[in-house]
Amino acid sequence: MPVKSNLQIARAAYKPKLPVALQGPVKAVEGAATQSVGDQAEIKALFPNTYGMPVVEFTKGEAAESPRFNVGIILSGGQAPGGHNVISGLFDGVKSLNPENKLYGFLMGPGGLVDHKYIEITPELMDDYRNTGGFDIIGSGRTKLEEVDQFESGIKILRELGIKALVIIGGDDSNTNACVLAEYYAAKNYGVQVIGCPKTIDGDLKNSQIETSFGFDTACKTYSELIGNIERDCNSARKYWHFIKVMGRSASHIALECALQTQPNICLISEEVEAKEQSLDEIVAYIANTVAARAAQGNNFGTVIIPEGLIEFIPAIKKLIAELNDALATDEAKAVAREDQIEYVKAHLSPANLATFNSLPAGVARQLALDRDPHGNVQVSLIETEKLLSEMVGKKLAEMKKEGKYVGKFSAQHHFFGYEGRCAAPSNFDADYCYSLGYNASRLIACGKTGYMSVIKNTTAPAADWIAGGVPITMMMNLEKRSGKMKPVIRKALVELDGAPFKYFAANREDWALNTRYVYPGSIQYWGPTEVCDQPTVTLKLEHA
Repeated sequence: MPVKSNLQIARAAYKPKLPVALQGPVKAVEGAATQSVGDQAEIKALFPNTYGMPVVEFTKGEAAESPRFNVGIILSGGQAPGGHNVISGLFDGVKSLNPENKLYGFLMGPGGLVDHKYIEITPELMDDYRNTGGFDIIGSGRTKLEEVDQFESGIKILRELGIKALVIIGGDDSNTNACVLAEYYAAKNYGVQVIGCPKTIDGDLKNSQIETSFGFDTACKTYSELIGNIERDCNSARKYWHFIKVMGRSASHIALECALQTQPNICLISEEVEAKEQSLDEIVAYIANTVAARAAQGNNFGTVIIPEGLIEFIPAIKKLIAELNDALATDEAKAVAREDQIEYVKAHLSPANLATFNSLPAGVARQLALDRDPHGNVQVSLIETEKLLSEMVGKKLAEMKKEGKYVGKFSAQHHFFGYEGRCAAPSNFDADYCYSLGYNASRLIACGKTGYMSVIKNTTAPAADWIAGGVPITMMMNLEKRSGKMKPVIRKALVELDGAPFKYFAANREDWALNTRYVYPGSIQYWGPTEVCDQPTVTLKLEHA
């Protein structure tokens, strides 16, 4: 029998809040036909059976008898706080429709569907995981569902278990896979629905219909607690500059939200670096000049927040990565021995990109060329950008000191906050939001929908006033180059430089840079006044002010 902490025991009793619209029978109100955000003709041709469906909103309905059906669920991709509450919401929603309904969890991600590895989620098992962090109830994985053999293997186990619908919890890539699977099963008239749920702590799965992805709230509050603790230590010792890298490979939402919560001296925003076409040297000069300005006031300390994917947004390096991706996607490149790949890619780079490649520290160049994830992407989390920047800042300051432009002392500490936030016990916001997403998915299934993503809107209001419904996944798609080929994918949401969150940050960062305006958020609170326990992120508040 596993030992549980006092928090786990008390947290298990928390009853997540549901939107009023889901508290009983529902009626689906359909809007107008939709289209994809880009490449409409191509996306429509790829998804003829699931393209153009309407947005759905649930309102109060009349009670009706529901036939018995079973549902499968998959956790896909990296962990995010609240995943267990999506499952518990789906479990309770399915059981509320018919107590005989069953929920099956496929083990270790989409691979569990393909390999027929699963468990039935029982009431006793579910009760052990309510309001807990992590994905350990069934595990997660990164298998991509894109081959016909995978789809056909999946349908065999779905039929064997009498599963009417499959819910895939994941980010943009995982929900793209869900859309592809929904289209395939619809084209074959297999009678299996596929529903997606928006998950990623990175915050880049959002658009006009999805206000936030689940886990972003908890992860940012977890990182902000740690950053606040470092700021307090920084302001106490007054002798270190702390370079803090936070997750966010493709977008800087986490870095921006943590900056809004903690008010560091410097926060770099990848999207701004790209828009201004800043070089690595310009970024280093900006940090060094801030260090020098604070030193002139006698403050030889500070904090710098760095988004994980920064290096990919520096224009010269972004061009290099794009050419590396093309060079390494060929069959010829895949046949080259690993120890020979550096020389191979050098031979296939343009002169400008080769010069950029050769200018990088050997370790960074090696990581760009060799270390790739299963999707063929650069594993930017392995690139120690925080150490790269602090080293370059140190050299720049040494030059400035010789020129009489810097009079202080510079000593750096380094941090990377990633896994620390992915499996934290969900905040009240994420506990409620995730439970609502899962419960809402059960209603989309009952209404016969497929190729939809479960969405909850109006999330800055009290949970009772949230709006529940569904959005066709094809509505969010466009074509992008992946591994050398154009593929349909959900468009990522980057930080908008004309959006309210960034504008607020930009208006205050000069003051935060020169003065010590640190804010110490403290740990996530689960019990207490609503202004402490139930608040959404600053990003959401500013976006929906």
